[in-house]
Amino acid sequence: MRLHLPEGLKARIAFEARAALPGECCGLLLGRRDGEEAVAAALHPARNLATRADRFEIAPEDHFAAVKRARAEGLIVIGCYHSHPHGAAAPSAADLAGASEEGFLWLIATPDAMAAFIYSRGRFEGADLVTSSS
Repeated sequence: MRLHLPEGLKARIAFEARAALPGECCGLLLGRRDGEEAVAAALHPARNLATRADRFEIAPEDHFAAVKRARAEGLIVIGCYHSHPHGAAAPSAADLAGASEEGFLWLIATPDAMAAFIYSRGRFEGADLVTSSS
């Protein structure tokens, strides 16, 4: 799987991650999928309802709003993004416990890195993250 992420969206996620410190930022990726290629076209930031600073829980009404927005713009929700302010740019045990949607992309940001993963068959697999100027 390959996720194409425009540089502007990558910068926005990094900004949100810094702004959410010491907690985690979170949101949804809107875009298009064609087989093993996914293109992020927009971000839909969400409120983090988690009570612990090292967790994220997307507010349900924000998730519904993202689905409605995606439909209105001819897109789909292709995945989520969140930050690990004090961890690695890799899925945590809490991320695995919260994952359930087959083929859903997960983008994880730290202060120094960003990586993409796809949830498949009960586990996360690495995805190629390709950034571009468009």
